[in-house]
Formats: sequence, C-alpha cells, structure tokens
Amino acid sequence: MGKYVITKSVKNGKYHFNLCASNKEPILTSQQYMAKKGAMKGIRSVMKNAPIAPIEDQTVEKVVKEKNPKFELYTGKDGKFYFRLVAANGQPIGRSEGYNEKATAKNGIKSVKKNAESEVETAEE
Repeated sequence: MGKYVITKSVKNGKYHFNLCASNKEPILTSQQYMAKKGAMKGIRSVMKNAPIAPIEDQTVEKVVKEKNPKFELYTGKDGKFYFRLVAANGQPIGRSEGYNEKATAKNGIKSVKKNAESEVETAEE
C-alpha cells in the first residue's frame, strides 16, 4: 500500500502532501495549504474522488469532456504527459510528475486510484 506524506516547508511554513506508491515514489502532489488541516482535507478529497474519477484525455483531437470528479490527462509545454485530479467542485486536488510516455501517465492514474485509501504520515522538509 502507498502512503500520504504531509510536509511543512521551512521556507514558507505552508503544508503540502504527496501520495506515494508502495515503492515510495510520489504519484500525486498537492497544492500548498496554510495549515495542516487544509492538507488533511485535500487527502480526504483524494480518498473520496480518485476511486470514482474517469480520465478526460486532453491529448487527443476530440476530447470527451467528463464530469467532475475526473483525472485530466494532458501534455505539458515540455512535451511530457501529466495528469491532475479535479474534485467534484472543479478544484484541482493534486498533479503528477511529468511522464515521457502516455501509457506511463495512465499507469500513474491507476496507481493513485489503487493507493487512494493509504495511511498518512507527517514529515519535516
């Protein structure tokens, strides 16, 4: 099973979380939150939304628009494939790292879905 790791930045005092796969590699990174409570709310949103979220593939010519919650699969300016998880309210919850292959990005989405119900730990940055 994976693990959520909440980190507080020593630079700005804000919190963020990473959802890490069982190999400890981050598969989803959150935005920054003013308080740890906000990061926990974001984690609960991943747990609720990721398992039911379809993929909206924005890398194809004819994009099939999906309702929220959803994973948006897209190509970055660097040519790599990324995804972000969007909550039912339309707000982004987290994003991925860049992947060289679309299939690998899709595997990242599967991993987020699989690891959504993981434990939480706090770390210092």
